[in-house]
Amino acid sequence: MKLHSFCFSSAVAITLAVFAAPGFAHGDAHKGGIHSPPVKAVTAAFDVFHTKISIEGNTAVFHIAVSGKAGASKPARTGKLAGSKVFSYVWPTTLDPAVVGFDAKSGILAFAVTSHPDFDDTPLFDENGDGNTKNDGNVWHSHWVVLQPDDACGKGALKVVDIPEGSKPRLPKTWPGLPLLIDSPGWSPIFKGQTLEVRVPFDDIGALNTAGFDGVTAALRVNASVHNPLLCVANVFKVGSGNLSLPGKVNQ
Repeated sequence: MKLHSFCFSSAVAITLAVFAAPGFAHGDAHKGGIHSPPVKAVTAAFDVFHTKISIEGNTAVFHIAVSGKAGASKPARTGKLAGSKVFSYVWPTTLDPAVVGFDAKSGILAFAVTSHPDFDDTPLFDENGDGNTKNDGNVWHSHWVVLQPDDACGKGALKVVDIPEGSKPRLPKTWPGLPLLIDSPGWSPIFKGQTLEVRVPFDDIGALNTAGFDGVTAALRVNASVHNPLLCVANVFKVGSGNLSLPGKVNQ
């Protein structure tokens, strides 16, 4: 599945695709998965060189490694929701969104770790431990999101799928109440040096056996009118495979 949604030059895309081959390794600590070479033009905290999903029992371990310190860069606070930014580490997958509680075939299911200081979308959790569940959007946290292309975000760009007023799609129990196909399950991201990992339990871990995936770092933007489309992928920093072909295989 190829998604021609991001404006990379063909030269960069070809270079990344070549170096993403299995033979391009980064040492024993990063075996398997998707490998890509460093790109100096990309901020080191988002310069993905290794992406992997592995299985331990009924848990999937989502792994990304970057050239610099993972999680070191966050968006600047603007003081308002409209036009604000979201920084993210994303694992787009071939999994059907129904696996985590959305309607079947409703878009591209992606797991994401995000930070956004201007709003909070995890109302069930108090990530900063201050007793207030509504003020910690800046703390890195996890989501499931469903993505679809929408030219209103820019030609060929992706958005988090909007929920039209009056519609009642199937939603996970930890849906945060936003008019988006987004889930806030509370799985804690663990940052350690260059790496980011999240352990995600599944009711049916077998669903991952044939899944494909990729690794993406990106900035999203809340629409200036806070309207459909509400949340657009505005700037892709890097794609692990170089072309978003989702070549990764779980446990490989």
